[in-house]
Amino acid sequence: MPPRYELNGDPLGPDAAIAGMVSYGHFTAMQVRDGRVRGLALHLERLAASTRLLFGTDLDAGLVRSYVRQAIAGEPALSVRVLVLTRSLAEPMHPEILVRTLPPHPPDPTPLRLRTVRYERDLPQVKHLGTFGLIHHSRQAALAGFDDALFVDHAGRISEASIWNTGFLDGDTVVWPEAAVLPGITMLLQKEALRRLGVPQETREVRPADLRDFDAVFVTNSETPGRPVAAVDDLVLPPADRAVELLAKAYETVPWDEI
Repeated sequence: MPPRYELNGDPLGPDAAIAGMVSYGHFTAMQVRDGRVRGLALHLERLAASTRLLFGTDLDAGLVRSYVRQAIAGEPALSVRVLVLTRSLAEPMHPEILVRTLPPHPPDPTPLRLRTVRYERDLPQVKHLGTFGLIHHSRQAALAGFDDALFVDHAGRISEASIWNTGFLDGDTVVWPEAAVLPGITMLLQKEALRRLGVPQETREVRPADLRDFDAVFVTNSETPGRPVAAVDDLVLPPADRAVELLAKAYETVPWDEI
């Protein structure tokens, strides 16, 4: 199934190249099943807040939902990306809504090997379209024999991976990194789900040298509630089975919202 694009509710043909030609904008990514998604309110809040920050205007959440409903009609399972972007940087900017649909992405349980790299994203609180650095460092890690890059900020703290939030298990406590990171929707849902289950959580600074003290390291994003990390640089980590099972259990308690 090839990607399908709808711009402001209108299907795109050859003009779908717009999706790769603009770099000023932001997006959210979700897995949709039978017209529903987990954390819909968080996705809409992310889009609205980022639109105000990047474009200085409000976003019509009802319009976004209507465009997504149209794009997913008749499909039981899809990966959906909603982009808010502009084709002109002239002021005032008028953001447009692009919905891209792809086949669903089931979670991949394969443990990852990550390579640390000193890197910080611009506006890390925004899931923006300026992804050159992410892709470049991820590719360089792959060329060096790793699966992806793990970012370390200017203070030497682990922050996030290229398309993932990262976390750690310390005994029975889930630890989240204290650093400037994208507050991923899945991470936010996991935090609330773990709280409901009574699982202890902390946010604290984690440096590469601290990794040997953890019982597990994992990553999470819209496709994967928890994926194990097997190694970071030359450090082989303990199996993350217990952490992954805990995250899967927590994520299953998150309700599906009708789009």
